[in-house]
Amino acid sequence: MPCPNQATRPFPVADALPSYWRKHAHSIDEYRSTAHLPDHCDIVIIGAGYSGASIAHHLIEQNVSRNRQIPSILILEAREACSGATGRNGGHLKPDPLFRAANVLKSHGKDAAEHVASFEARQVSEIRDLIEQGGIDCDFEETTVIDVCTYSEGRDAIKASLSEVAKAGISTAKEIQYFEGEEACEVSGVRNAKCCLTYNAARLWPYRLVSHLLEKAISQGVNLQTHTPVLSVTPSSETLEALPWSVNTPRGSVRCSTVIHATNAYSSALLPELRDRIVPVRGVVARLVGEDVPKMTDSFMMRFSQYEYDYMIPRPDRSIVVGGARRDHYTDLDEWFNVTDDSKVTKSAHGYFDGYMQRHFRGWENSNTRTEELWTGVMGYSNDGFPYVGKVCAKDGQYVCAGFTGHGMPQIFLSAKAIALMITTGATEEEADLPIPYRVSPDRWYQDKEHESLKAWRNVTKKMPPHANL
Repeated sequence: MPCPNQATRPFPVADALPSYWRKHAHSIDEYRSTAHLPDHCDIVIIGAGYSGASIAHHLIEQNVSRNRQIPSILILEAREACSGATGRNGGHLKPDPLFRAANVLKSHGKDAAEHVASFEARQVSEIRDLIEQGGIDCDFEETTVIDVCTYSEGRDAIKASLSEVAKAGISTAKEIQYFEGEEACEVSGVRNAKCCLTYNAARLWPYRLVSHLLEKAISQGVNLQTHTPVLSVTPSSETLEALPWSVNTPRGSVRCSTVIHATNAYSSALLPELRDRIVPVRGVVARLVGEDVPKMTDSFMMRFSQYEYDYMIPRPDRSIVVGGARRDHYTDLDEWFNVTDDSKVTKSAHGYFDGYMQRHFRGWENSNTRTEELWTGVMGYSNDGFPYVGKVCAKDGQYVCAGFTGHGMPQIFLSAKAIALMITTGATEEEADLPIPYRVSPDRWYQDKEHESLKAWRNVTKKMPPHANL
């Protein structure tokens, strides 16, 4: 079934590039629980990625733990299961123990900064426990991240941020180790490193995790319908207070009491109020391979300038997954900002990853590491850098869990739990353990603010010679 036309609204394209993670499709990849859509149900979740699967998981868990009947849940997915950003990312479950906390410290104060930092950090143990208890085969490994900065201005900003969060007593600052100069080069193995940080994180095969969550949900009665794009959500034509919403697809409409928007980059297709608040951003990921290459055990962040940063994880087969490649396409806004086309990679990305390890890492100069696979994915970047999690304004019974700004792996699972608690128990955002910057309020929902990514792009490009912006 073709996806809707994207001329005016950001819907997924029909012919996305395959990613390394999705090369071997799971049995639920194109699954439909029933031949036809149900006429009605209790809850419709739009999106079968990490957010949608996690929300379904928590809804079931919350009801089972309270000895309640599991509500009827329908998950609608425009393409294949987990075919969006989660099935295309770098497999890095990397909480940010420093930078986000430092920013929130300035904007919201110490308590909010601690909540944001610890909320992200807890996702590692939550996912570890989930995987261990469920026996989920998804290559989960806890790891050390080496966060490397190769430019002086960045080094100075890191030192200042580290001082601020340590002084404020933010708990995650205690786990960070800082190295500078030649010591940073030795610890990281990266030539020209000005400094580096080390801290804890994890890595995994995201597609396998989400597929397992969906498969388990199906076994517990959830109805999954792939290749079923939602065209609109409208008030139900019937006067049934219990089923106020109609979720409309090319295969028919479903009446329900609760709608959950878990579509991230594509949120404004169905919630036009979010058009300038959650914007689709196209990213690039590669898999590098070689024979007789040095063994890499740690995961990495690589910071080359204010706007250039890559992330990488080593795989058990000694291949390396690297995401980023902003160097050559960042100044061309039309290549990445407000772009939903994941059927092709930016022109400049093809050459970026060739020789990547040889350029940056000591001991790799004579390796034959090369680009084996290259793909792209579309993320949802929010205007203020934080996800929108909670009730949709002025649409009682609708919820949103989206806008993770390329940082969804260490935010989504517990954000999904908060949504499930709100729906199941009527919990407030505070009772649901949702950080203040994530919460949806009328002021935030309707704010007229320049998008942070657009603002950063303007600040970068205005410092460049005129020809550099062409």
